[in-house]
Amino acid sequence: MSIKVLIVDDSSFFRQQIKTIINSDARLRVVGEAANGREAIEKAEKLKPDVITMDYEMPMMDGITAVREIMKQHPTPILMFSSLTLQGARVTLDALDAGAVDFLPKSYERVSGNTDSLKKVLIEKLITIAKPSTASRSGLTTSTTPPPSRPSSSAKKYPQRFELVMIGTSTGGPVALQKVLTQLPANFPTPILLIQHMPGSFTGAFAARLDSQCQINVKEAEDGDTIQPGTAYLAPGGMQMMLTAKNKLKVLEGDARLNYKPSVDLTFGSATKYYGKNVLAIVMTGMGADGREGARLLKQSNNVIWAQEGSTCVIDGMPSAIVKADLADEVVPLQDIPQRMVTVVS
Repeated sequence: MSIKVLIVDDSSFFRQQIKTIINSDARLRVVGEAANGREAIEKAEKLKPDVITMDYEMPMMDGITAVREIMKQHPTPILMFSSLTLQGARVTLDALDAGAVDFLPKSYERVSGNTDSLKKVLIEKLITIAKPSTASRSGLTTSTTPPPSRPSSSAKKYPQRFELVMIGTSTGGPVALQKVLTQLPANFPTPILLIQHMPGSFTGAFAARLDSQCQINVKEAEDGDTIQPGTAYLAPGGMQMMLTAKNKLKVLEGDARLNYKPSVDLTFGSATKYYGKNVLAIVMTGMGADGREGARLLKQSNNVIWAQEGSTCVIDGMPSAIVKADLADEVVPLQDIPQRMVTVVS
């Protein structure tokens, strides 16, 4: 049984292009189209799609309002199409807050060209964020299977004095990071490095939003930053962030062979030379396995690795990869991560 998709966009041209891409894969089937947010709510209820693609700027009702209403009335995984602009970044973050699962940068050139790269990433995202029950009925493999269980004790203690916290995330990460960072006190005693898979035009707006919401300071990392306690440094999208000395950041283009920019593996691995065993690294919600090899390097120096508990992830591919590789010291539900951080780091 194929995954049912509802396309929401006020442009008939975009709807047709997206429909062509989606229907080119036998695992997916477009079951309906909507030209505005109000129509999207009605068709989501009537057609019961497994996943929805959502535009933002539409007549009668915008995409964010539609997302919020759909998630209230009949929760469905939603993929936002957003422009690569500052406004596009802000809208995307609002949509994720409203309940959208993920987003995809949208431009006329990219969609009209019907490029193989767009086709590949769109299909992959739709299949991954579709309801797990539908995926299993279709014989599809997704990264939403709960990872192998490992006991997590809130009383667990570690012998080292932590000097650095690093957090790697991807799909579902912006909302998860917000939930964690907003619970940390202003006097949090270590610097925090954040590696979130996100386009370059989005990370500045995301860092600014987090900074306005949190007691700690949050900034987009810059080349040459000296990292300070009580401050979180977000890796710029499209770039790599690494430590080149204790407390010193380097932001650079990085090797084109790396799949992710920024790469959790690269940032994690760069800390092993300067912090001994005094790093707490946390791998949270996301597709794929980025962070596993970096965590492996950290583990060789007896650093501590946590994985977010699978049922609290939007997509548990990344933390599940940590657990399956036997690298996790603890598997921690999202809601418990901030207090556990404060407890063990303090």
